This record gives sequence, structure tokens and C-alpha cells, in this order.
Amino acid sequence: MAKKAYIGVDGKARKIKKGYIGVDGVARKIKKAYIGIGGVARPFWSGGEVVYYGTTTNGLTTARGNLAATTVGNYALFGGGGDNAGSVLYTEVNAYNASLTRSTPTALSKKRMELAATTVGNYALFGGGIIGSSATTANSSAVVDAYNASLTRSTPTALYNGRYRLNATTVGNYALFGGGDYGSSSVYTVDAYNTSLTRSTPTKFSGYKSCYAATTVGDYALFAGGDNSLTWTDVYVYNTSLTLSSAKDLTVGRYHMGATTVGNYALFGGGYGSADTYYRTVNAYDTSLTRSSPTAMAQQKARLSAATVGEFAVFSGGRQNTSNYSTKPDVYDTSLTRTTLSNEVVQDRAAATTVGKYALFGGGFSATDTRISTVYAYTVA
Repeated sequence: MAKKAYIGVDGKARKIKKGYIGVDGVARKIKKAYIGIGGVARPFWSGGEVVYYGTTTNGLTTARGNLAATTVGNYALFGGGGDNAGSVLYTEVNAYNASLTRSTPTALSKKRMELAATTVGNYALFGGGIIGSSATTANSSAVVDAYNASLTRSTPTALYNGRYRLNATTVGNYALFGGGDYGSSSVYTVDAYNTSLTRSTPTKFSGYKSCYAATTVGDYALFAGGDNSLTWTDVYVYNTSLTLSSAKDLTVGRYHMGATTVGNYALFGGGYGSADTYYRTVNAYDTSLTRSSPTAMAQQKARLSAATVGEFAVFSGGRQNTSNYSTKPDVYDTSLTRTTLSNEVVQDRAAATTVGKYALFGGGFSATDTRISTVYAYTVA
């Protein structure tokens, strides 16, 4: 897959900045170009925009949703997951390299879903999760599994307490796992792991959170929204010294958002709130924690996923309401200009991360809550 296209001129490779083709005697600009790979038309040049690449040749080894994903070294990792009810759980981890070749490293040490993942230094961490079908303290896992860049697994000190429906992000030299549900209650606790995987416990959230979204911009880790939060609009912030503060609230309280960072902006998109109201809203926070509201997504959606590839943030999957699971991906560039891709996606509660030239969205559920193994890929062409 090439980001740039070249043509031979007088024995030299010249970069194609603009391409044209003759149609009925008129020069028409080529907006996108494709090449056949394995009998499938793959995008190969468009002058610099996100395109839907297709699905990976090999999907996840087991169909599952409520999994977690992150990237370490040259590998995108998708770990854990289960069915919608938690009666079927998995330990499997799938790794995709920059050529989208799939491998299967050592499994997680314990079956679990609704876990969280992030990367610090040379380690990808998968923490927490639920290990049974009932929301009890006994089923709330504190286990953390770590994978290095060679995909060797270790098991550092567990979280302070077991929890699921938590989230994670990394700021400076610390991976942070915050909040979540512990049995039938939500918690305030935050665990930090440094690059040596030593655990500490910074100041707790000011209010309990679960099903929130997290990402990092500049020197700040942001934990936004969430079910059971005091107002559903709270944005808690940790700097690189793990000092807790807050940013301006979300414009609309919501949970099950997608979150990622592009350029100088942390983006929180979609989600739903009280009375199962679904939202198109996107809030952006810059490196000074100033909040803005870029163009909303083309469709309302919740339980979506987000990842960044190149200079573009991609929000994909989720569902528009309780009966419509079909959505179109929204893309934001570093100027927060939105475009909407044409491909339809049915992928609820998937996990997303980036490797090489690709943003990958793996697993999730179909409209009938059937587990899926598909991995969708987006790239800049």
C-alpha cells in the first residue's frame, strides 16, 4: 500500500501530485486509484485522505466483542472479550504486524471481557475485566497482563482492586487505569504503571466513573463522561506528574463514547445519555485543555470505537439506536475538519488501535448481538 504514487519521466521517478485521465476528450482529475490484490480492489492513491482499505485477510481467531486493543512495537494487539452476556469469555490475543499478517501470541492469563488496554514504554498492558456473567465483586478482575515488543507475556502487580468497564490511557511515563465497576458499584480508584511496570496509586477520581472514554493530548491524560458519573459531563485530567485536575465539562453528558487524539486535539465523539438518547456530538480539547465543539458526526451513534492513522482520527462502528447498528465512519483531520466515508459498518463494541499505515477495528457484535471476528482496516492513501 503506497501513500505516494510515482511515474517514470526521462528515466527518473517523479512524484504524482495530481493525476488526470482523458474522458470524452476532457482531462478529468483522478481522485482515487486502486490496485488488484488477491482479487480485491485495494485503494492505492488518493492524494492524502483516509480511505476504507477493507477487511484483513485473517480476522480474529475467535469472534468476540467487549475486547480491548493497543499497540506495542510493530504489533497491534486485540485481547480478551466475550459474548454479550458474559457467559462466554476468552483469553485469546491476536497480533497484526504492519503488513496485516496475523499471529497468536501467548493468551491472557485469565479469561475476561470489558477490560482496558494501553501501552507504556515497551509494554502493552491489558488490565481488569469481568470474569463471569454476574456483576459481583468476585467476578471483578484485577489482573494485568503485559506484552513486550517481542510479544512475550508477563504479569505485573495487579490493580488495586478488581474492576471492569474501566478505561486506560498513557501520559508521560505512566499507563493509567481509572474507575470502572466493582460488582454493582463504581469506583474512584486509579492505578499507574511506569515503564518498569511498577504500580502506584495516584489521587483518585473526584467522582466514580464507568463506561467513560479516555485519551491523551500533550501533557494531559483526559477521562471524560461515563455512566454513574456525578454529572456524566466530568472530565478528569492527570498531567505527567500524575497531579489530578479537571477540564471544562463535556457539552453533553454521555457515556460509551469513542475517543482518540489527532494532532493537538483530544476528541470525544458520540455516546448516549439519559433515556438512551444517542448523540452526534464531538468535543475537542487542545494541549491547553481549551474545549471546542467541531462539526458533529454525520449520524448519532454510541458504543463506537476510535483510532488515529497518520493525521486523521477515525470513528467507526457503534449503533445509531437500539435497532439500527449500521453506521458510516467519520474522519477528523488535524484542523478538525470532518469527512464521512461511504462504507457501511455493523460493528458494536469493537476495539481499535493503529499499526503502521493502518487503523484497525476488530471484533464486536452484529445487529443481533452475534459475536463477529471481522477486522476492518483504514489507511491514508
